Amino acid sequence: MKVGIIQFPGTNCEYDTQHAFASLGCDTEILWHKNDTISEGIDLVVVPGGFSYGDYLRSGAIAKMSPLMKALKLYADNGGKVLGICNGFQVLTEMGLLPGALKRNEGLHFISRHHHLKVISTNNEFLRLYTKNALLNIPIAHHDGNFYIDEQGLAELYANDQVLLKYTDENGEIDNPNGSVDSIAGICNKSKNVFGLMPHPERAMESLLGSDDGCRMLEGFLHA
Repeated sequence: MKVGIIQFPGTNCEYDTQHAFASLGCDTEILWHKNDTISEGIDLVVVPGGFSYGDYLRSGAIAKMSPLMKALKLYADNGGKVLGICNGFQVLTEMGLLPGALKRNEGLHFISRHHHLKVISTNNEFLRLYTKNALLNIPIAHHDGNFYIDEQGLAELYANDQVLLKYTDENGEIDNPNGSVDSIAGICNKSKNVFGLMPHPERAMESLLGSDDGCRMLEGFLHA
């Protein structure tokens, strides 16, 4: 499997993401945002975490205008798999590849810590190796992670099985760190080929560093 990882000015998780997929046996390639095409043979494109363009204007608002984003939209529209992590999730919502928006955290502070998540849906490649209601421990690190969507949009997410992950405590009870609607931590599009989440699975690949719960997330894309 070959994974392309997009790099913007201000991206800071591209090499973590590259290391994570390489550890799973994937070929990887860093894709510079000023390119206008996605390399042949790419099976998954990852928009990684960081602070693209310093989060000026708002998170992801400038990054969405980079030349490579036109190619990414075409790639996704043709069924290509896309994963947005943290800032990447913000970029995908700005582009309209995922519904909703990411606002400033309810407490107005940057949050950086491990946090528990509950798997809401496994009817997708990303989480197919988990069981529904499984509890994971994945790092979060964001200032603008407050997922917002209106009532109609929220109803559509549930109707189409697009809600993937929710923030919980270690017992699976809701524990919302940032004010996200319905404590949502991750979603996908209707076609289930574009995924976005605020937590960082690429930082949860080794139990020595606190958790390896991110491994099976990323492994879900392999040989699907």
